[in-house]
Amino acid sequence: MGTPEFAVETLQALVENEYNVVAVVTQPDKPVGRHQTEMQPSEVKKYAVAHGLPVLQPEKMKDPVFIELLRSYNANLQVVVAFRMLPEVVWAMPAYGTFNVHAALLPQYRGAAPINWAVINGETETGVTTFFLDHDIDTGRIILKKHFPIPDEADVEYVYDGLMHLGAQICLETLEAIIAADGHPVSIPQDNVLDGSPIKNAPKIFKETCQIDWAKSAKQVYDFVRGLSPYPGAWTTLVTPDAKETVLKVYKTRKTGRVAGQESGTLLVDGKSLLVACTDEWLEICELQLAGKKRMQAGDFLNGMKQVADSRVK
Repeated sequence: MGTPEFAVETLQALVENEYNVVAVVTQPDKPVGRHQTEMQPSEVKKYAVAHGLPVLQPEKMKDPVFIELLRSYNANLQVVVAFRMLPEVVWAMPAYGTFNVHAALLPQYRGAAPINWAVINGETETGVTTFFLDHDIDTGRIILKKHFPIPDEADVEYVYDGLMHLGAQICLETLEAIIAADGHPVSIPQDNVLDGSPIKNAPKIFKETCQIDWAKSAKQVYDFVRGLSPYPGAWTTLVTPDAKETVLKVYKTRKTGRVAGQESGTLLVDGKSLLVACTDEWLEICELQLAGKKRMQAGDFLNGMKQVADSRVK
């Protein structure tokens, strides 16, 4: 059960290692294009169809017709990667239960966007966890964990790719553990691994979540930008001297270590460099995108914008 590219890696590992994948469950096709007339299948569906696997695409997970069809496949086990919340009638169906591959080190970063939030919060390490599903979101008994370092210069794309491959590995190891234990591998309640640290959650990210708050430290803004790059992209509003406002997406920044001493959001053009004042230091904007334009280097942006030095961001 899965939908995006992240889940394809695990499905491919199951197929290539000759596990008997009796069916694939994914989201319904989505309308795309200017007139929303073309239907786009999920990445998981594309892979499943290409490899002759039956595909189920329920609108509602409690649909009685879907439930009966799913039951007819008589699966011993269900594997979930980047999908949706399942009702008990689904996750409790197989004899060996249902386990999830989650892109974080549970119990930290429960929720829909664990990779983004780990980078946004400046974590130096994350990982993947497999756990048995239960009634609540991402709270089930932990089966296995694998750790993954986050370099200071890494953005979400780097971490996503790394965890995608690591997720496929941990899935295979979890399957072997479940098979060896006849469906009852060693698993640990999440309350047992709490170390007293505050639980950090990973809620779904919306457009308003992605607005940059320049009234934070340069390090916090730096982490925020890379935690949303390249998708969905952090953004800010450029305000020119004539009060015209333009949305800017910011994809890459660089810490300068230079004390700002200016109001947060103040812009400084230093040769071919574009700097923004944060609460403590100047942060250099390296790659950005104007609304309706292509992603570009800051130097190219400055060549085409003559009023930048007298503008600000908010």
